[in-house]
Amino acid sequence: MTNYGVGTSVPSNDNRKNGTKVPAPKRFLPHTDLIGYYQFVTFRTHDSIDDYLKRVRNEDISNREKEYKIDQYIDLSAKGCYLNGSVLEYLKEFFISKDKSFYDLDAFCVMPNHIHILFKQNDELKKIMKILKGSTSFQINKMLGKKGTFWEENYYDIVIRDENHFDVVYEYIKYNPIKAELEDCKERFYGVYE
Repeated sequence: MTNYGVGTSVPSNDNRKNGTKVPAPKRFLPHTDLIGYYQFVTFRTHDSIDDYLKRVRNEDISNREKEYKIDQYIDLSAKGCYLNGSVLEYLKEFFISKDKSFYDLDAFCVMPNHIHILFKQNDELKKIMKILKGSTSFQINKMLGKKGTFWEENYYDIVIRDENHFDVVYEYIKYNPIKAELEDCKERFYGVYE
């Protein structure tokens, strides 16, 4: 039996069981799409995902606990670390250029192999993510002389519950590059309150 995402599997390529259609497997985390609300979103480079991360995603723990374990691991991982130098500068300019259109940008950090971004939605979340990931993947591949999938297909999002939650997330984003002891930590963070 092959596992396809968080705690789901399918018995075979046939999606029928005893003549009854079996629901398709869930390949992605559930997303909450609320225009006008603040979202904390994390997405990663495709090459940063390895067997350890795949195992964590199949653990019987909450999505929040999974994302915490993944973040702790990926901050120290050298896999898929393409978001440096001119790519870092490009991403910063790109995210800021979309402010006040698809989202109201509050903060982001560009880690070597993943992004944390905090914004208020002005459009559908899937549309925002398509723009952030789709538009940048082509340009980054071109900059790096790469081809193929650049970003991991999925992303993690959580709606901000209240002002305290907002503050905690903002501080997490701000200090993530510092905690990872990156030499260029100051260049990796953008925040509207700085």
